[in-house]
Amino acid sequence: MAKSMRRNHDGAFKARVALEAVKGKKTMAQLSSEYGVHPNQIRQWWQRLLDELPDVFSTRRKKQGSSD
Repeated sequence: MAKSMRRNHDGAFKARVALEAVKGKKTMAQLSSEYGVHPNQIRQWWQRLLDELPDVFSTRRKKQGSSD
């Protein structure tokens, strides 16, 4: 019995799929078929996007290279 390799998706791919899910133009089944990812995985990425989105606009970015 051969072990199946676990796929690792980069953040850009996850964001693209989650954003498509948020738009709601396609069903989870359509997105799953199109991107080759299980619908439950898409739903998890979608939920994480919605959970973390408010933090994008509410927290201030740390200035890089400031030595005050």
